[in-house]
Amino acid sequence: MNPGPWQIALVVLLALIFFGRGRISEMMGDVGKGIKSFKKGISDEEEKVVEATRIDGKSADSPAEANSTADKTAS
Repeated sequence: MNPGPWQIALVVLLALIFFGRGRISEMMGDVGKGIKSFKKGISDEEEKVVEATRIDGKSADSPAEANSTADKTAS
């Protein structure tokens, strides 16, 4: 059973009444901050991998190259 346009409109209207416009915008702002934080954490981890390979004496331009280098040395 697929929701029709009237059902979707009713759910949106009830959400606006229940939460209020300000609360919904606050929640969306929090979601945006969470996404930014997640992306920053991912890029920080990639930088740590590259830095760790440089400290070991092996220079790699990207984490993918670092992984392939590690795979070759493990074999």
